[in-house]
Amino acid sequence: MSTSAAPVVVVGAGISGATCARTLHDAGVAVRLVDRGRRVGGRLGARRLGPYGDRRTDLGGSYLTVDHPDLQAQVDDWERRGLARRWTDTFLALSPDAPAESKAGPVRWASPVALRSLVEDLADPVPTDGHAVADVTRGRDGRLAVDGQPAAGVVLAMPDPQARRLLGDGLPEAAAALAPAAAPRPRGDGREGHVVHDGWEPIIAVAAWWPERTWDAVSPHGHFEGAFVNDDPVLSWVADDGRRHGDDVPLLVAHSTPDHAAEHLVDPPSAAPAMLAALADRLGVGDPVGHHVHRWSVARPSHTREAAYHLGDGLVGVCGDAWGGAPKVQTAYLSGLELGRRLVAELT
Repeated sequence: MSTSAAPVVVVGAGISGATCARTLHDAGVAVRLVDRGRRVGGRLGARRLGPYGDRRTDLGGSYLTVDHPDLQAQVDDWERRGLARRWTDTFLALSPDAPAESKAGPVRWASPVALRSLVEDLADPVPTDGHAVADVTRGRDGRLAVDGQPAAGVVLAMPDPQARRLLGDGLPEAAAALAPAAAPRPRGDGREGHVVHDGWEPIIAVAAWWPERTWDAVSPHGHFEGAFVNDDPVLSWVADDGRRHGDDVPLLVAHSTPDHAAEHLVDPPSAAPAMLAALADRLGVGDPVGHHVHRWSVARPSHTREAAYHLGDGLVGVCGDAWGGAPKVQTAYLSGLELGRRLVAELT
């Protein structure tokens, strides 16, 4: 049991922050989870849309894949409790002037409730505050503070540009760890990814809904789940949110390319017409009944580090999907888990 009167403060309630906070909480370490958003979830964001009542549509991360036993154990527990579901192992590849091609891969996990519910489940027993943190400092006596309040340790679980803005006095190691990388992560075709915001790529998501499903015919198997869109200046990915949730609601969520997002960050709704036109071209759909636009200014890191997390400056940690491998949900989960375990070892 931790003997410190001050808690560890985890700033950022996405899946890495919630996992780190839950790991500390379950070990008996005093911890407080803080996020500027109204709800936990981070980039596993969801929103109630259209004529579907309390149903939530996934607007951020689209799914998770699992090949690590720690996450598999967690996903198995979520599945038993109805929070996670096996979605599919096959998506389409859509390219101009070529028929749609099925691409098999690992099982993609989704949630019948929305992926945000997984973060909510992790954060549920942890004391959580909803406000924006202004700064994290370390005094000459070595003591840490968050907005002037003492902390036994601090975890920054958020995209690098957001974390750097919080660094106050006395944190040179965290500043060095969060410095922008010299080179961006290459795309799959070998070209450099578009870097817009301090080494992070933006994405604009457009969710659109129709009276009925009309796009299954684009699949050679007559069953559409999702598609990677190749060589398109506007679209990069389309998810069938009805199939993802298992309720067959006629709703698609399209993600833009980083370049298209960069052109419309100031006015995100202006990105929608070209994206909806591209959806019509690729999937043969008509005009939707309605649509919603969401901007992710820092959606995906253009570089990652080999280390799973950073810890220094008297127990100031950094974790997230830019640490420990390819930027995906599993990476973020394991980054928060391993940092949490390290802090438990340091504080108990």
